Amino acid sequence: MRVLILNPPFKGRFSRTSRSPAVTKGGTVYYPFWLAYATGVLEEAGFDVRFIDAPADGLTTPEVIDRMRDFNPQLVVLDTSTPSVYSDVKVGKALKDAFSGSYIVLVGTHVSALPEETLRLSEKIDAVARHEYDYTLRDLAFALQEGSDLQSVEGLSFWQDGEIVHNPDRPLIESVDELPFASEVYKRHLNIKNYYFAAANYPMVMIITGRGCPHRCFFCVYPQTFHSRRYRFRSPENVADEFEWIVNNLPEVKEIGIEDDTFTAKRERAREICRLIIERGIKIKWYCNVRADVDYETLRLMKEAGCRLVTVGFESGSQAILDNIHKGLRLEQARQFAEDCRRVGILVHGCIMAGNPGETRETIQQSYEFATELNCDSMQFYPLIVYPGTEAFGWARENGYLTTTDFSQWCTEEGYHNCVLSLPDLPPDELVALCNEATRAYHLRPAYLLMKLKQMAINPSEGKRTIKSAFNYLSYLWQEYRSNRGRRR
Repeated sequence: MRVLILNPPFKGRFSRTSRSPAVTKGGTVYYPFWLAYATGVLEEAGFDVRFIDAPADGLTTPEVIDRMRDFNPQLVVLDTSTPSVYSDVKVGKALKDAFSGSYIVLVGTHVSALPEETLRLSEKIDAVARHEYDYTLRDLAFALQEGSDLQSVEGLSFWQDGEIVHNPDRPLIESVDELPFASEVYKRHLNIKNYYFAAANYPMVMIITGRGCPHRCFFCVYPQTFHSRRYRFRSPENVADEFEWIVNNLPEVKEIGIEDDTFTAKRERAREICRLIIERGIKIKWYCNVRADVDYETLRLMKEAGCRLVTVGFESGSQAILDNIHKGLRLEQARQFAEDCRRVGILVHGCIMAGNPGETRETIQQSYEFATELNCDSMQFYPLIVYPGTEAFGWARENGYLTTTDFSQWCTEEGYHNCVLSLPDLPPDELVALCNEATRAYHLRPAYLLMKLKQMAINPSEGKRTIKSAFNYLSYLWQEYRSNRGRRR
């Protein structure tokens, strides 16, 4: 069985695995890590697999088809996202036309939330593999190869005799140590120089050390549509083994990104990973996603093990709004966390959202002031983006806050994030403008610029990263200025 795993073309360097899929203003390009794990599972099962990341490689649909002419795939798997889903279906139809005997499957958060609606977009899309799809694709490939009944494949929704059949959900993967190293798949199939994270040293790789998140944030798409709110994690030994493999086999890599929703969800396990990295003498920088409740001793151990940066969703400077979105954190915790990170020498990339329940112009201003008080290494302000399958999407739809249900409007023509929320007294254009202005103002403050100058003087590698990130962001601002000027004409 010949299998093509494809991250399809869409609006340039579009990142589907970002928690808010888009072309980023800072130039970040995410690895297609979920596809990588599935690729490794299929390869271990003995299938002949080609893995292509079209956005990272700059490939168009015709170019992908040309590359696959000699391979002639029998099973084609395409990643999707909410903004790109209509385009992804078109790419799937084009591949079906080019390889008439192929079986076309879509995967991802959007199609997991809306499998029937997605399949009804085109009968040339044969199936959707819902939620965690690694073993669903493996079992599907075996079923197609053997000509057996597809109703035996858990987690699959598919066309059969003009009707859509939804098989039972597949149980969550419990033994995640059994999954292959994503880094090994990257080495075989991808060009790591194509990937970039504005807050990390380049080049870097992204891995997952656990699936699921136990917290209840009402907006977060992955736990609600993809891998659940139950955290299932790799053993500390398994994670340290992959760190060691990367150091030995990808010597050009300067940093590892741990893309778990919350790396520190099980605190003692995170500490044990750090202890193993230290004991084995593994020397590489890394970053991870955490909540703003990590204690000082854990942060200190993370720093000793090579952690240089954490990405944190502060979300708001209003306690009432944090409570409304079930964040489960207090502002005082965030303040202490930011101070503790400074004490141990870990950088913080913070995220603030605008548009959550209870939001007003006053609470947005509170969030900006709170962000400047924290004074993190970088801060991202963006409107709440609601995705099908999340509590946030249900809240927006039930209250009449959605401006459209045309999912292509979830991003702009250029592929940047778009706002489809219109709140009482806060129309979408104003939400976007307030976030853009907050981002500009935060990073142009004299106190912030002085902090960055000191950082560059003390640590030239951080200075190089800062300059590259600033150049990417200024390029975005210049494009935005030219676009706005053109519209005014």
